Amino acid sequence: MGPSGCGKSTLLDALAGRLATNTRQTGEILINGHKQELSYGTSAYVTQDDTLLTTLTVKEAVYYSAQLQLPDTMSKQDKKQRADSTIKEMGLQDATNTRIGGWGVKGISGGQKRRVSICIEILTHPSLLFLDEPTSGLDSAASYYVMKRIASLGKKDGIQRTIITSIHQPSSEVFQLFDNLCLLSSGKTVYFGPASAASEFFSLNGFPCPPLQNPSDHLLKTINKDFDQDTETESSTEEAISILVSSYKSSEINKDVHNEVALLSKKQMKSMDKNKGHAGFFNQCLALIKRSSLNMFRDLGYYWLRLGIYIALALSLGTVFYDFGTSYASIKDRGSLLSYISGFLTFMSIGGFPSFVEDMKVFQRERQNGHYGVVAYVIGNTFSSVPFILVISIIPTAITYYLCGLQKGYEHFFFFACVLFSSLLLVESLMMIVSSIVPNFLMGIVTGVGIQGVMMLVGGFFKLPHDIPNIFWKYPFHYVAFHTYVTEGLFKNEYEGLRFDNPNVQGVNRYITGEVVLTDIWQIDMNYSKYVDLAILLGMIVLYRVLFLFIIKGRE
Repeated sequence: MGPSGCGKSTLLDALAGRLATNTRQTGEILINGHKQELSYGTSAYVTQDDTLLTTLTVKEAVYYSAQLQLPDTMSKQDKKQRADSTIKEMGLQDATNTRIGGWGVKGISGGQKRRVSICIEILTHPSLLFLDEPTSGLDSAASYYVMKRIASLGKKDGIQRTIITSIHQPSSEVFQLFDNLCLLSSGKTVYFGPASAASEFFSLNGFPCPPLQNPSDHLLKTINKDFDQDTETESSTEEAISILVSSYKSSEINKDVHNEVALLSKKQMKSMDKNKGHAGFFNQCLALIKRSSLNMFRDLGYYWLRLGIYIALALSLGTVFYDFGTSYASIKDRGSLLSYISGFLTFMSIGGFPSFVEDMKVFQRERQNGHYGVVAYVIGNTFSSVPFILVISIIPTAITYYLCGLQKGYEHFFFFACVLFSSLLLVESLMMIVSSIVPNFLMGIVTGVGIQGVMMLVGGFFKLPHDIPNIFWKYPFHYVAFHTYVTEGLFKNEYEGLRFDNPNVQGVNRYITGEVVLTDIWQIDMNYSKYVDLAILLGMIVLYRVLFLFIIKGRE
């Protein structure tokens, strides 16, 4: 406990092993007298920020988390009962079917979100539980009942558990629930010992708690130097802190704590068991696919807004380039249409980036607590997005294809849709990489726009392949840019097999074949088929997803 900025969260992060690797840290952290890393099932951490999927209901959020965390040996019914009982313990039974809520959608209150976050982390009944400001956003009564239930976890099912929580300003009832208290001020230990003896320690050093005042209020007021001059006692808070720190160092309480630490360090206690009973890889992937699909379906910004814009653009393209036939002018019209689709329609996939960033925040919280692995997340995200991308690929393709009069035939239509689908999935894969590197969605969108803008520039339409400068731009950037293969695939699919009228030539030779147009006008490489272009796009999707996996794994 301590005033804002005293180091409570930093201390919790240090104990939980969450400080950055470049942070200088001294001392040892022992668990039951042993040095061991905290692993899944042994500990859980409830952070200050309530990072939750806003489209889910309270019941869905806790239930899907139970599916991810609880072992396969438990039946679905048992997992559901565990989720329901945990929701009830946190007093959320009246909000089970209410969405958590976020931008544009009213949901549960901030205090209820706090309790949902706690629910998710106590599902496994961990041996060691860290909570950072668990009562923030809660009223006095809710704070007491939540903390009472958290305290009861300490001896639930006859198993001794350790619960470490930072708290800002507890009520007197909440304060009485504490076993031990560590008081911090500007990173210094003012007091560490039995919570019940804290007021007496302050009183012995000349800072008695006034009658009928909350002890925690008095303790915090005495050591808070944000308002350095105490108007009631006219004493400097800095002086009070100095007196208390000095007194504590020489106190019997401090000696008892050091003796107990020394005893526990030497005592041959059993190291904390690593709980290996969690959901298997397949079940984790399945739960993530279901949860992510539900989130994408309900979040308008993920795909539905894009679908509406794509349909509007498809209708616009269909009316502007309506039934362009096979005249000589249609050669240029076809090229413009296909390049617009390969460039701008794929470009629009950036629109879903903010929703994906929020999804990534949830992943980072769950990953830090060991709910599931990186591979399971990538697989879950990929498979859940496929049906939605198929929808926004096929519907606009059908509208554009038949309004503009592109080359007839089911094979040509489905290849066109497959290329568009691959390019949209590829852009999402690229934006996943950006989101794992760039800290916020605004910078991410700008970065994604910049990368795609350069790729479009060397994709083979704005500057024909033979005219692109060789150094850097053609070798290797022209071949690295996925727009190159989207353009080639769409152009080959459309022009091959067609004949166009040449007004400058009369007689039998007045037609220009699509193959000649591809090689002489658009400078398309015809040494491989359009299916090779599609295969390259699919290979790039796999490459980008694997690269994303390695980046987030490396940044842990």
